[in-house]
This record gives sequence, C-alpha cells and structure tokens, in this order.
Amino acid sequence: MKIRKFYTNLLVLTLFSLLACSSILAKDAIRPKKHGSVYFSWGYNTAWYTKSTVGIKQQSLGNDYKLVKVNAHDNKGWNYRLLNQEVTIPQYNYRLGYYFNSKQDLAIEINFDHVKYIIEDNQQIRLDGKLNNTSVNQNIIFSRQNGFYYFLNNGANFLLFNLVKRKNLYSTNDRKLYVDFTGKAGIGPVIPHVENSLFGKKNDKGFQIGGWNAGVETALRVTFMKYAYFEFAQKVDYARYSNLKVYEGRAKQSFGTYELILSLGAILPTTKNNPLFTAEPLTPENEQVK
Repeated sequence: MKIRKFYTNLLVLTLFSLLACSSILAKDAIRPKKHGSVYFSWGYNTAWYTKSTVGIKQQSLGNDYKLVKVNAHDNKGWNYRLLNQEVTIPQYNYRLGYYFNSKQDLAIEINFDHVKYIIEDNQQIRLDGKLNNTSVNQNIIFSRQNGFYYFLNNGANFLLFNLVKRKNLYSTNDRKLYVDFTGKAGIGPVIPHVENSLFGKKNDKGFQIGGWNAGVETALRVTFMKYAYFEFAQKVDYARYSNLKVYEGRAKQSFGTYELILSLGAILPTTKNNPLFTAEPLTPENEQVK
C-alpha cells in the first residue's frame, strides 16, 4: 500500500508540474508561428556512485557519529522470482517533456530516475564521533552479519525539472529517420525509500521527501517513423539528502552519481505544420519556421 500511494503521489506531482510549467510558457506557445510537441520515454539505467560520508544523529541514544567515505553500488533488480517472493522493481527512468518554441529545439522536461543505492556489505568503515555518549574513532566491519545495512533499494529517486536543448545531426528528406543530440540541466527534490539497520536497530522504512538534487544529461536520440525513438543518455547527478529515517534518529549524506540510460519513447505534435514532422529535412539553413 505504501508503494502504491507513493506512485500515485508521484504521478500527481508529475502531472501538476508539467501543467505548471506549460502555463508559464502558454503565452509564448500560442503566438503566431509557434509550435509545440510533447514526448514521453521509459527506460532502464545502470549507476555508479562516489564515496559518501553518512552522518547519524540519535539524540535519545547519545549518538552523533559519521560513517566516513563508504562505498556503495546499485541494484539492477533483474535477479528475482515471480512466485513466493516479492518482485523487485528494476532501476528505471522516465522523461516527460514539451518542446515549446518555433524551431522545436527548446523544451521543458520532468526527469525521474529510480536508482538504487546500497552501501556495500562487508566493508571496513571508519566510525568517527560520539557513540553512547562516548567519543569514538575506530574502524568497524559494516555487514549484515554484524547488524548493519543501509540502502535506498526502492529508490534514491531523483526528480528533476529540466531545460532541454536539441541539436539535429542528421535527417532524411521524408523525416522518417533523424538523429538528434540533446543537452539537459535541472534541479529538483529527492524522494528516497530509506531502509537501514545500524548496530542491529532497524528503522521504520518508507518513502519521504529527503532533500534535493541537481543534474546534467546528454543524450543521442534516434527517431524513426516520425513518432517513436530510442535514446541513449549519460547523466551526472549530485544529490544532498537530509533527515533520513534511522532508528530513534536521522541521517544525512550527499553523493554524486553517474548513469547510463537506454530508453524507448514517443513524440507527438500539438500544433499543425510542426517542423519536427514535416517532409522537409532539418538542417541549420531550413530549421527556422518560414
């Protein structure tokens, strides 16, 4: 039920955000010789993370310490059973955007990444700070066997509101095949699903608004039959988390992410004579609307 509620709220937030962004640009979009098109894609990713220091505060336990420079990895989610076990949701991405200008090379976009962040099991980690009201600076083995795990396995969940720039690289005369390069940048909230155990004490896991992130993305898009496309992208994201749930307290951390993303999408015009859908090839000379 928590997962269903999360995705319902995420869908509502996505639709509201797109409507809000569209309304801001409405005056510009309805002027003469202006064009519009909407696109949506769904895909999968693999991710790598920088080392991160996790700060833990548990006032009632007398704890205020850091797990220094931990290593983490993602979880593709492909190895799971369908029967007698809960299905793991794979790492996925979606993009929902709107090209709003005459040349159809500027867009606003809602950009969501369901990436999984898992602190590597059975690694040596330096514990620095205060534990049970006593100063500590020592190495520990961070492992399930010792009562430790920490992951955002149902998603570190990056949500960005992006500005997108498109550059056409190649197109056929009938516009049934064209290749674009896109660059994107934006900022937004993170919505992690926090699950952990520290010194054998498990948290009350769940989704939450847990901070903010900013990212840049470049992509190569191949559009065929005018309306469908494949897209291969790379993305760099910086996420800063705060007030994450732990037993009797909160945690904070920040880390960088590098992603590779493969997506399948569709694009549709919202106005007549849209240059993305005409028979005339897109070149620097004729991409302008006449």
